[in-house]
Amino acid sequence: MLLAKFSLLLNIAVLVPVCGSLLFRSRWVDTAYGPFSPARGILLSIYLAILLGSVVLMFQFNPAYVVTMLSLQVIYKLLSPFLAGTYKNPVIISNLLIAAVHLCSIFTLLPAKAQV
Repeated sequence: MLLAKFSLLLNIAVLVPVCGSLLFRSRWVDTAYGPFSPARGILLSIYLAILLGSVVLMFQFNPAYVVTMLSLQVIYKLLSPFLAGTYKNPVIISNLLIAAVHLCSIFTLLPAKAQV
């Protein structure tokens, strides 16, 4: 459970500044995500949903819900370099590192999930 809480905290620690930067259109965002577009707005909504889910799960921890949320994140993070056509983008690099942490968390929770 400790590693899973670390994954949730990691989500929060990463997504608070990223969402703030996307909202306020910080300069680095254009470099990492490209110019503003509706797609960037959609991505921000997904990030905000993950952020909200992570905050809620920190206080109302449920292994099955955590596994579900982290699994969806791992899937999209692992697909991103293939669909974006690059692995050199800083967002993709950080996504892959976070996916590795989340995978470890998922595997520590699987026995607990089976008991739910």
